[in-house]
Amino acid sequence: MKWIKKGLLFKPEPGHEWMKTHAQVPTVLVMEDRLRVYFSSRPHKTLSLTSFVDLDISDLSKVLYVNQEPILEVGALGMFDEHGIMPASIVEKDQQVFLFYSGWSRGTSLPYNNYTGLAISEDGGATFKKYCEGPVIDRTPQELYSATSPCVYYDGKWHMWYSSGKDWIRINDKYEHTYDLKYAWSENGREWKQTNKTIMPQRNKFEATTRPTVIKLDGMYHMWFCYRGSNNFRDGDDSYRIGYACSHDLLNWVRDDRKAGIGVSENGWDSQMIAYPCVVRVNGQILMFYNGNGFGEQGFGYAILSDK
Repeated sequence: MKWIKKGLLFKPEPGHEWMKTHAQVPTVLVMEDRLRVYFSSRPHKTLSLTSFVDLDISDLSKVLYVNQEPILEVGALGMFDEHGIMPASIVEKDQQVFLFYSGWSRGTSLPYNNYTGLAISEDGGATFKKYCEGPVIDRTPQELYSATSPCVYYDGKWHMWYSSGKDWIRINDKYEHTYDLKYAWSENGREWKQTNKTIMPQRNKFEATTRPTVIKLDGMYHMWFCYRGSNNFRDGDDSYRIGYACSHDLLNWVRDDRKAGIGVSENGWDSQMIAYPCVVRVNGQILMFYNGNGFGEQGFGYAILSDK
């Protein structure tokens, strides 16, 4: 597989107090005449807020609408999403739009905690209400740290692959988080059973693997995700790259990053990092939306899967 990069699509717009930097973790809802791309932005360094931009489905360079405020408020004092909300996955079901999101809270002994929340829209994805104040994916007796950044897939049954915290490693007087990918399932998309099944083990104890995205092509399930190391990963040698795996049954995955088909560019906005893929089918084409340098500080772009 090979992806043809089409460039940067959207970057943070001046004039919005909640959108001073970043358009991070693009999460795409395909609509009849537009693509609604949810993303996380930052009013300041330690707060993430989620909103969306609408792009013309016939000409993605044309911005139809930028939502003027965040679609969800951060949680109350002590809640899992007190210090940030980032989109992760979108599913349309029974005239509702399910938005699974990563909620952040700052820590004391460790930098942060992050778990998965759910918000539901009754108006096509314009406004959302949190399903509950707590997370729908949380720590368990077997999973001791984070549970976040899921991909949710519905095929008559609800499937979820999410980033599960493995450890915190002290490097250069700073704790860095590592994680693998695990599997959960649900009967209704609201209550989830975390199986503790690892579908993407770490290649080594320093690897962090996150933000999977899954699509079915020619009878096979394809997953793209991003992975990094723990030393010098903020736009350095260990920064995020996009990996690949495939499966026949959604449960057992074979990883082969050589087939990802996309990497960093020689220069420009995605020359040091490439991260947070979101793959969708649009008008017969397969598109990947993703972030570049600085975890999406400059915005998000996209690529088209080549049929050659």
